[in-house]
Order: sequence, then structure tokens, then C-alpha cells
Amino acid sequence: MTFYEHEADDYLEPLRVEVVDDDAERDPAAPRRSVHQMLAAARARLRQVEPARAAAILTEGGLLVDIRPREQRAREGEIPGALIVERNVLEWRLDPASDHRLGVVVGYQQPIVIVCSEGYASSLAAASLQDLGLVNATDLIGGFRAWEAAGLPIRRTR
Repeated sequence: MTFYEHEADDYLEPLRVEVVDDDAERDPAAPRRSVHQMLAAARARLRQVEPARAAAILTEGGLLVDIRPREQRAREGEIPGALIVERNVLEWRLDPASDHRLGVVVGYQQPIVIVCSEGYASSLAAASLQDLGLVNATDLIGGFRAWEAAGLPIRRTR
């Protein structure tokens, strides 16, 4: 665990790091999964889409949601028409039952394609949206890089 000091200019300065023994608090009988196992489980229930299908979903009124951080979008580019929702607030902004949802969210059946840089974080995020009941949530195979490689439109922000 890292402890921070808050500086006056809004930067957090690390003070110290303490090792936390997770095993001391964890039930030894509790199942453990690696991130690779979590990714495989997420992808097993998604109907992932190729870039051309993601573009069609966007033109058909579905949502294409880019969860990459601002710095990554600035470096790599953006997909015109994609909704920008950073990963840390994704569930709150897309859950139809949330008071913090975005106005473009119209219901649980809405097609939603999540985009990250390479298609890993987006699979986990799409599975999380399915857990909320968004049955048509999925992700873009290969992420933004696959979209760009397919020659689909991008916008450079720098």
C-alpha cells in the first residue's frame, strides 16, 4: 500500500510503501484466477466484433465507447463519433439504472462496443457491462490499433 502526501499544487507525493500480505486476510479455500483466466472468461461470453462491424454498429445507432485515457488518445488518435468514457467511470455512465448515466444510454438492449488500445482492457470492461445487464455490450477485437490498421477514419488531436 502506498501512502501519499497531498502537495499544494495538487500533486500527490509518495511518502512510503508498505507491503500488504493479502494471504493473511484471504480465505485459503477461495478460488484464485489470473488476469489471463479472467480475460479468457470475459471473451468466452462476448460476441467480439471486427473493426468493420464496429463501424457499422456506430452508423446504425449503437455506441462506440473509447475507454482509453486522455494521454493515450492524444498520442494514438481518436475515432470520430466515439463516445469518450474513461474506464474508471464506465459502469456509472452506461448503467441505464444509474443516476449518473449519460443521456445517450437508452436501455439494456442497446448495442455497445468498447474500445481500448489493443483489445484487452475492453474485453474486461464489456464483460462488466454485461454484468450490469447490458446484454449487447462487447468489444472491438484488436482495439484502436486494429481500427486504424483497417483504414477506418481516425482524428489526430495533436
